[in-house]
This record gives sequence, structure tokens and C-alpha cells, in this order.
Amino acid sequence: MRLAGVGRRYGRGGPWVLRGADLAVEAGSLVRIEGANGSGKSTLLRIAAGIERPTEGTADLPARRAYVPERFPPALPFDARGYLRGLGRIHGLDAAEAARRTEYWLERFGIADRAGTPLGRLSKGTCQKVAVAQALIAEADLLLLDEAWTGLDQQARTELDDAAAERAAAGGRVLFVDHDPTRLAGFTTAAHAVDGGRLRPVAPAAPPAGPPVRIEAEGPVPAADRLPGRPAVTRTADGATVLEVPAAHSDAVLRRLLAGGPGVHIRAVLAAAEAVREEAR
Repeated sequence: MRLAGVGRRYGRGGPWVLRGADLAVEAGSLVRIEGANGSGKSTLLRIAAGIERPTEGTADLPARRAYVPERFPPALPFDARGYLRGLGRIHGLDAAEAARRTEYWLERFGIADRAGTPLGRLSKGTCQKVAVAQALIAEADLLLLDEAWTGLDQQARTELDDAAAERAAAGGRVLFVDHDPTRLAGFTTAAHAVDGGRLRPVAPAAPPAGPPVRIEAEGPVPAADRLPGRPAVTRTADGATVLEVPAAHSDAVLRRLLAGGPGVHIRAVLAAAEAVREEAR
């Protein structure tokens, strides 16, 4: 994904919301967009999603894109399951795969018991989970999250954290906006601020402190640069893969390994210091 000299204004004489924005996002990137309210963050994401066209400049975008808007319209004539399956088909999935992914995300966000409820009768928080799920179903090359965590309970926020990290680890590109400055700290590969219509790079937030975790796994483990936190990798004498990863990333790494298929078996999960003591015995 590449934006080159992108500007956007509404109306021929309107003020520039964005001007001269340059942004390149490579596969495997997880990029934070920040700025004050009304600074143009959402406009930038809508241009990246292909929903709006830039007034000037060019936007070279991946074909497969998925977007969670700042506000999700709940008054749609579908129930949650039907809506998600329909979006899956729009994203090019066959009926069986759309159904499989629908059930996966309904379960993961804890709303399978409300899958048959019309969207208009769901709570705001449940509607937001559906809004997030419809984007994650796509497994898109470019995932755009515009304050997608707003309205979610803590468990669902954690699931979305993991899902965003997993999408980047699988080779996708993720752009996100969120009011929490520590959101995805440690996973974020770059950050940019929209200020006065301009886009400028800033340093991503540092990851939360915590002792490293050692994960021993058997089977076809993905390369370290495709896993959250880019863990250090070694091998045991019998050929198992040992991943040493910051504690803040360990849940996402485990989820990524387990989602990789039945060939991966998790043999042990230990704090790194505990693993050293075990080896010394």
C-alpha cells in the first residue's frame, strides 16, 4: 500500500483536511495513525480503504481490503450470522468457507448465542463485535481499524488486539486508530501523526514490561518474522522449536501457532527463567 502526495478537501474552496501525505505500508506491518480529534485520521483511513478518493496525489491499494468504520450502522435488515455470511461472500469466499469463518468469529467474540438476533435488536457493544468480525472474516491484505475497540468489553478488546497482530504476522497490512496510546504497543511496527493536515512519523509506544516466555512447539512453526514480537528461535536436541517471546506477545504467538493447523503441537509454555532452572536440574 502506498499513498503519494495525497490531499483531501471537501468542496472546491474547502479547507484541506489532508495535504501532501506520503505513506508506504509493507506486508507484515502494523501501523498506528494518531492525532487530535478532527485532524484527518478517519479521512486517511477511508482513502486507504478506497471509500474516498484523494483530491490530489495517488493511492496504490491492495485489492483485498477490509474496514471497520468509526460508526457501524446497526439498522440493517439482517441477523448477525446472515450479515457475516453475506459479507464473506462479498469478499469472494464460497458459501462453506464464509459459514466456517462466520462461526469462528462469532465464537471467538462470544456472541454465537446471539447470531440469530436482528442487528437492530443487539446492544451497541455486540453490534461493534459484528462490525469487527465482518472485517476479520476477509483475511484481507489491508485491514483498517478506525477506533474499532470503542464499545468493546475488555475480553473483546484483547481478542481484537490478538487478531490485528495475527493479521500482520500472516503477512497482512494493518492500519489502526485508537484513543488509547498504549494500544498494541510492542506489536506496532510504525506510527504516524496527522497534524495540520500533514502526516509525520513518530516513535511507536514501547511494549509493556514483563519477563520473556519460552514456548516449545513441534511441527511446522512459522518463521519468527511472521510471529508477533519476532521471537528468538532455537532448537532442542530432538528437533522441537523453542520460541522466546516477550510476555506481552505470548498469547498472540500461541494463538497464531494453534491457528496454523493440526500439525503444530505445543509441548511446553514456561517463563524463560523457569525454563533455565528446569534445564539446570
